[in-house]
Amino acid sequence: MGDPRRAIPRTDAVLAEPRIAKAAETLGRDLVKSLVAAAQQRARAGEIEPGEVVAEVVARLPATVSSLRPVLNATGVLVHTNLGRAPLSAAALDAIVAAGGATDVEFSLETGERAKRGRGTLAALAEAVPRAAAVHVVNNNAAALLLCALTLAPGKEIVVSRGELVEIGDGFRIPDLLASTGARLREVGTTNRTSARDYAAAIGPDTGFVLKIHPSNYRVTGFTSEAGVAELTGLGVPVVADVGSGLLAPHPLLPDEPDVTTALADGASLVTASGDKLLGGPQAGLLFGDAELVQRLRRHPAARALRVDKLTLAALEATLRGPETPVRAALSAEVGDLQKRAETLAASLRSAGADAKAVDSTAVVGGGGAPGVELPSAAIAVPARYAEALRSGEPAVVGRIVRDRCLLDLRTVPPADDATLREAVRRCG
Repeated sequence: MGDPRRAIPRTDAVLAEPRIAKAAETLGRDLVKSLVAAAQQRARAGEIEPGEVVAEVVARLPATVSSLRPVLNATGVLVHTNLGRAPLSAAALDAIVAAGGATDVEFSLETGERAKRGRGTLAALAEAVPRAAAVHVVNNNAAALLLCALTLAPGKEIVVSRGELVEIGDGFRIPDLLASTGARLREVGTTNRTSARDYAAAIGPDTGFVLKIHPSNYRVTGFTSEAGVAELTGLGVPVVADVGSGLLAPHPLLPDEPDVTTALADGASLVTASGDKLLGGPQAGLLFGDAELVQRLRRHPAARALRVDKLTLAALEATLRGPETPVRAALSAEVGDLQKRAETLAASLRSAGADAKAVDSTAVVGGGGAPGVELPSAAIAVPARYAEALRSGEPAVVGRIVRDRCLLDLRTVPPADDATLREAVRRCG
């Protein structure tokens, strides 16, 4: 009896199969060839039949060359840091594709000469916050604060409340970030109470600026008090306000969340924010404020190291000028509509034999925004054992485990993805 391994198709024969040959053109021959080798090895080990090698390769072809996998966020966390924070709008994604080739990012097609980098994006940002005298963009909010310290407080003091010396995640702390610039932190007040008098008493000839940081990923309650931006603007030094979450103007659902427009109206010299949180755009650090100060930031040597690329500029402009972002859509979704979707999906899944039930849920903003704010929502509750299968599916679906059930919260799932979610759950049954 012959060795069945002799029936395993040769590498060149598998690569010539039309579907695999086409994939090699888009994904690269080396990547596809590695998948062929892996499938052949599985056949040699007896894990699959020799005749299944081609099907195995086709099944394992990735959508892109990148190792990043698309994920359907059903966690109920609108801005999920571990899932890439804000999902971009279709307009922003189209803008990225268009900007992928040669563009006029720093070139004038009218004059044929060099032009201001990202001028369209900066104009859109200025239009979004008319109160700002000038704007600038760097690669994230931490970079914006870093640039402020490098420019305004080299060898000087930054006056900041002890209650605002925050850790921003993954072990990174604002005090360490600022101290790395050579500036000295002058801590005032206490963990729970800081007054304008505390700041005033610390101001001196060595003061670079006063820093007001929004503690966006936690809340301190009880016997507390803090000085607002408006109370600090008469101290004779610049006031830099870090509002964090990227809210450009007040939002009715988030009355306690600081925003850029209000901070500027209260007299902040500079305001920093994130582009990939409540704004719903790409990762970016947004700077707004006094024209002379912003120009100084822009001309600092470190600004070059902190600048954003053309893809970020394109996505940010599309976010600012385009239609409602997925984050804003999720934030404003009506709970009644979410409940109807949950009932419909659960009924459809039960008819297909899946263990599914529509339940009430609670969503949150996440991503260091609106701590303590709970958003009423609706979810599909399925067995906890589904969670692993959902994560390993295509596309991957991530929910959260609550009392031995896996909840798939619909506030963070666009209605257009309901059919995809239903099929993913159905495959787990």
